[in-house]
Amino acid sequence: MWKASVNGQCATDSSTGAATVSINAGELKLKAAMSEAIFDAGPIFRNLSLSLEKPGSFIVDYNVPKQDLRFQFMNSIRVLDKQLKMTYTHSRADKNLWVDGTVVIDSSNKISATCNFDSGIRKFKYCYSQAGGARTFEPCYDVAKNSWDFSVSQRITGDDVVKGSYQTSTKILGLEWSRASPFSGSFKVSASLNLAEESKIPKLSAESTWDFDM
Repeated sequence: MWKASVNGQCATDSSTGAATVSINAGELKLKAAMSEAIFDAGPIFRNLSLSLEKPGSFIVDYNVPKQDLRFQFMNSIRVLDKQLKMTYTHSRADKNLWVDGTVVIDSSNKISATCNFDSGIRKFKYCYSQAGGARTFEPCYDVAKNSWDFSVSQRITGDDVVKGSYQTSTKILGLEWSRASPFSGSFKVSASLNLAEESKIPKLSAESTWDFDM
């Protein structure tokens, strides 16, 4: 089965677009993705990537303009009777090795860390959810910047989620409303405010995604 996805984002300072086409071939998925669209005389998509994926196991991604090959492997193991989810990412061009690990303590508590093989651990994140995931608190510590990020999300209805966030390093306060529906697609409306700027004018953006079966 062929599946296509089109994404468009409109902001106060720029507008971008993206599109993906995927083919399910048994356990594998072939995907072509285009991004960084210019709408002045187009749209014209600048970035093109081709990928081979086995969901939950691995992704091999090739960026055509950059001629960069990226490998990503996912696995899950049990450690001290807890589930540990691991993701290993290697980019040939950047020559960086990344490992993301998430320990699932229980249905409400998760701890994750991002580690770079060259510079060590970069981020710690703790996720606490209430009411079956309807409300989520996520504090995150950035080791490289020595700063904290905070976010709180609340599910209003089955499809609507409101999320607030604050980055202490950049002093950016964010608020977004998103809806993901299997029938009408998904969209997100966001507003961000830089508290370090004197003008304090919020930046607004709207993003929508449509999925098609062919």
